Formats: sequence, C-alpha cells, structure tokens
Amino acid sequence: MANERILVVEDERIVARDIEKRLKKLGYVVPITVASGEEAIKQTAEIRPDLVLMDIQLKGELDGIEAAEQIRADFNIPVIYLTAYADEATLQRAKATEPFGYILKPFDARDLQVAIEVALRRRISEEAIRVALEKERELSELKSRFWSMAAHEFRNPMTSILSAAQLLEQEKHDLPEERRREYLYVIQNAIRSMDQLLSDVLAVGRVEGGSLKFDPAPLDLEEFCQIVVEEMQFNAGLKHRIVLHQQGDCVQTFLDKKLLRHILTNILSNAIKYSPEGNDIYFELICADETVIFQVRDTGIGIPAEARNHLFEPFQRAENVGNIPGTGLGLTMVKRCLDLHGGQISIESNPGGGTIVTIQLHLNSRVKSRQA
Repeated sequence: MANERILVVEDERIVARDIEKRLKKLGYVVPITVASGEEAIKQTAEIRPDLVLMDIQLKGELDGIEAAEQIRADFNIPVIYLTAYADEATLQRAKATEPFGYILKPFDARDLQVAIEVALRRRISEEAIRVALEKERELSELKSRFWSMAAHEFRNPMTSILSAAQLLEQEKHDLPEERRREYLYVIQNAIRSMDQLLSDVLAVGRVEGGSLKFDPAPLDLEEFCQIVVEEMQFNAGLKHRIVLHQQGDCVQTFLDKKLLRHILTNILSNAIKYSPEGNDIYFELICADETVIFQVRDTGIGIPAEARNHLFEPFQRAENVGNIPGTGLGLTMVKRCLDLHGGQISIESNPGGGTIVTIQLHLNSRVKSRQA
C-alpha cells in the first residue's frame, strides 16, 4: 500500500522526525506529527488519517493509551503503539483498547512497514465485514417488513373473499340478483388484488435474484399500448376511463415486451388506485427522435414531498394513502425494469393535485445498450 496518511504521535522531536522520514521513504504521507494525546485527538478529528502511530508514554494530561481509546471510540481509526518499555499494568491497559499492533523501539524500516501493512489490511478487512454485517441487518429488516406487509395485504382480500362467500352460502335462497352480483364482484376484486400482490413480489424477487433478463425484440408499440390499456380498462370497469393518445411513429421499435408490461401496468394501476371514482386517467405515447415517452397523468390524491425521495424503495408508501391497499413494491419493480432498459423516470406530484409520471426510453434498446 502507498499514499496512506499516517498521524505520528511522539513527544521526542528527534524520534518523531526520524519516524516521519522513514514513513515518507516507504511511500506513506505524514500530514503532521504531534507531541500530546490532546493534540492527537484534535488532529485526528481534522485530518482523519488512515492510521495513527501512537507513543504510549506522552507528556500531558492524556497518555497514549487514553488518547488511542478516544480515537478508536470517536473515529474508528486504527492505532499502532510505539513503546520502548512498559510495565505489565500499562500493557494490559493498552490491550484493552484493541490496538492494531505494537512496535518496539528501537525498530528498523522493515519492522515499521510490516506493522503498518498488517494494520491497514486488517482495517480494510474489518470495514468489509462491517459493511457486510450492515447489509445483512438491512436485509433481515427488509425480509421482516416484507412478511409483515405481505401477511397484512393478503389478509384483507382473503377476509373479503371469505365474508362474501359465506353470505352467498347463507342467503343463497333469499339473495336478490343485484346483491349476489355485488358479492361476486367483491370476490373477483379481492382475487385481482392478491394476484397483483403475488406478481409484484415474484417480479421483484426475480430482479433482486438476477433472473429477470433484458431481452429486447421488435415491437409494435402502438398495438402493444392499446392492448395494455384494454386490459387495464377491463380491470378498472366503469370506475375510471383510460384515455390513450399517441403521437409519432411508434410501430418500428425494439424493446423488451415483458419489462415494458411491468412498467406500464404498474404506473397505470397506481393512477387508477389513487384516483377518485369517475376520474379519467390520461396516457400519452410519444415517439420522436429515436425516443419514446410514456406519460400517465391522473387527478388523484397525489404524493407528499417527503415521500417522493423514497418512492423506489421497497415497501415505502406515502402517509396519505389511508386504507387504499398496496405493498409499496410497484414502483420498485418499475425502477428495476427501467434500469435494465437504460430508461429514465420522473414524477411530478402534489397532495390533492394528482400525479404525472413520465418515462423515457430509447426506441432501439440494442443501440442504447451498446452506448451504455
């Protein structure tokens, strides 16, 4: 290793200058040498060195061990002790601070280099372990949140199905046709919710596991969008009208049909879900200059500003959704699919003012992938 910054803490000026000279000769950077524990802590806070060489016996209120203990606690920077002699009690105090090594005076350049290299490599290893443990902790929390959210979201439609089925059974002879249709609609709607939840969970799982591949192919985008709108309109029933408007030549494109379906169905589903009954959903398809733009606009509940920074994180939902069902996985999936496509997404929204989602892709994904 080279160019690592090392803070030297030594109260004997001649010894400090000798150490500094040796370190620079070995390729290390010595920003400063200090002579007291108090100054060592101050300089560590300011320059954040990669390593501290700390003499145990220092003049002043803090000795080297006390200074090293505070440096490790406050800044997590490794310390190597320099010492010519120390009694057993002092050595035990030094061990308690978990130093990264000891160098006994007098020492040669080889001893110095080996001790420093070992300490620096140990720091890299410990940092890698710390990062891995932190990711493991985050993953564990994410899994816990997932199962809690999934159980909650499955329980609601299952309860609706069970209640409606029981009513159909109990009142089958005296049930008016209108009420029977209402109960059947509740069952159908609940099943659709469960199916969407399963689709989102499985899709995100495939992305995170690396099994969702980017496979672009020739696609008539006008026909494809019309089919998607018809499917979404069928699911929405009479509650919402999806208005599709197209500009430019969107017939000759080269995109991943499966990923694009995930993107558009999730965006349209959100627009329908969070809009009051009777409000129209507007879907713009624009093809120009080798670029395709999908824009979905609604007049729904909108998204608070504080929630917009976390829209693409799993299981994140805005506080204003109330009792509207959802897992917070839809936009996570959209973002992953867009990343595979090399696309971009922007969201404009205000609470109560509706939402505009704009997605931009290259019409020929083969060209885009070669440029990336």
